[in-house]
Amino acid sequence: MTNDAQGTPPAQDRPGYELPLLLFAGFRSIIDQLHAELARQGHPEGRPAHGFAMQAIGRDGATASELGRRLGVSKQAAGKTADRLEVLGYAVRADDPADARRKVIRLTPRGLDVLAKSAAVFDELRAQWAAALGPERLRDLEDDLRVMVPPSGFRLDVAGWFGP
Repeated sequence: MTNDAQGTPPAQDRPGYELPLLLFAGFRSIIDQLHAELARQGHPEGRPAHGFAMQAIGRDGATASELGRRLGVSKQAAGKTADRLEVLGYAVRADDPADARRKVIRLTPRGLDVLAKSAAVFDELRAQWAAALGPERLRDLEDDLRVMVPPSGFRLDVAGWFGP
């Protein structure tokens, strides 16, 4: 017995492994569309890992150790990510005014630009989902995910989580 004309089985008959795959596929679809649009808007070299790193750096900057902790990677891996962001013009290293021995990674105007454009594109993509699913259904989906995701669910350590 199916639940609809497309042959989708009723919820109780669906295998458990499909849920995380569907959630990941939705995430991946949004992120791929984001990066395609950012490429059209002048940021063709951006990668998902760069976005997580720039979010972790934030407006106040971060040391390599702080960046590593926020991303769930080693200080060395965070340093390599910061190096790449520097090469791409998204970040710079500056002296820490509180401790001359430390360097703080700060976003450049180009880094802040890509974050602002990302926010606008995310709004456009959400609007597309609302148009496809209906605004109320999308709000319900978001509300349901908030129930299921723990309060600490908005973490940036995806690279470290997927790592070895």
